Order: sequence, then C-alpha cells, then structure tokens
Amino acid sequence: MGKLDGRVVIVTGAARGQGEQEARLFAAEGARVVVADVLDDQAEALAKELGALHVRLDVSKEADWDAAVAATKEAYGRIDGLVNNAGILRFNSLVDTPLEEFMQVVQVNQVGCFLGIKAVAGEIAAAGGGTIVNTASYTAMTGMAAVGTYAATKHAILGLTRVAAMELAQQGIRVNAMCPGAIDTAMSNPALLDPDADAEEMSKAIGDLYRKLVPLGRIGRPEEVAKLALFLTSDDSSYITGQPFVIDGGWLAGVSIL
Repeated sequence: MGKLDGRVVIVTGAARGQGEQEARLFAAEGARVVVADVLDDQAEALAKELGALHVRLDVSKEADWDAAVAATKEAYGRIDGLVNNAGILRFNSLVDTPLEEFMQVVQVNQVGCFLGIKAVAGEIAAAGGGTIVNTASYTAMTGMAAVGTYAATKHAILGLTRVAAMELAQQGIRVNAMCPGAIDTAMSNPALLDPDADAEEMSKAIGDLYRKLVPLGRIGRPEEVAKLALFLTSDDSSYITGQPFVIDGGWLAGVSIL
C-alpha cells in the first residue's frame, strides 16, 4: 500500500523541478495526481506518463483555479490535498526593482498561494479533511540580497500558512510550509532553460558555490523536497499543522568561517 492510496492531490507548477518530482512521488505512493501548470506540453507529457490529469493553471488567476477545481472534481469526484508549489524568482536590488516586476512575483508566489488555499479548502473539508502544503523558502526565514521581492512573498506565505492552519483545523485540514534552500532546478540554474548557455559549466559553478555555503556541502535535489512534501501530505504528519519545515542542508544554521 502507498502512503497516499486513494487520495486526490493537486500539485501546481508540476511540469518540472520540485513540482514534477512531487507529482512523480505522489503517484508512486498511490495518489491520483493533478498536474497543474501553464507549461502545457511538459505538463501533458508528465500527466500521460503518470496516468494523471493535466489542467492548465495560471495560479495568479482566480478563474483558472475555479476551472482546475471543477476539472479535478469531474475526473476524480473529490480533492484531498494541494501542494502550492508554483513560483517565480527575479534577481534585483530592492531600489532597482520596477513595480511591475515586484507585482509579477507577488501575483504568482503570494496571490497564487492565497487563491489555492481559498479554492480548495471547501472541497477538502467536504472530502472529510486533508492537507495543504505551501512552498515557501529558506528566504522566508531570513534575508538575502538581490531577491527581496521573492523573499517578501515567501515571508508572506508563512503568514498565510499559519492563519490557514488555525482557521481550517476544525475542518480537518492541516496546513504546513516547506522552506527549501538551494535546490538543483531551473530556478537556481536558469542556464538549464537557455539553449545558448553552457548549462554544464554553470552547474559546476553553482555546485562549487554551495559546497562553500552549505554545511552538507552540496546543493539539494528536488527529489529530497518531494519526500518532505510527501511527509506533510501523508498521515505520517497527522499531528503537525501551521509549521515551517526548513530543508536546506544546514544553510540557515549559520555561516562557516572554515
């Protein structure tokens, strides 16, 4: 038996990176997964491979959430869980960040998380309870130069998580947040998405950087984050709600001078 047998779980941003690995692991553990993303070709291919449902979902649009919930219920009859994984990152100093860029990140990361909670809470309650896992960040727990907009939205996600956990507990819904550090995805290494870039060389440079910064001496793997998402979605975490879970190789623990 799988840890998620019979459960219906929506994973946003599931076409690649952490979301893809979460979708794969959840399906392997018996869940009926909804692969939600705006990257139609990649999401559709993954859904076909997993025998899952693909829905096109721009998390910043309430109408898209309504459509995704309706499609999920039509296909599976219920919703038991959500992983709010979709997110974007922009590098800029705060004073050089245009308002348009700031609002773009807020709309996807912060508003997208809010709309997800709002869209599925009633359905999860109607199914007898379940889970919501929000993807925050290492930067939700501390500051980091050049990613101020991203850090602001991830701090906000922790606030949303705590309030939702308090308000939804009586409906049998547990809400927690993951706070990944540097994870080996296209978000950490944009060169992976640029056909003209030397992705291998960039990966080496990033690997060298995190060997110095992270106590465990390496960048994290999306599969490792997926395992945390599984823990927070399964009954293994049945008495846990409203909490941030840092998964960063020890990065937040402090700065090494050695």
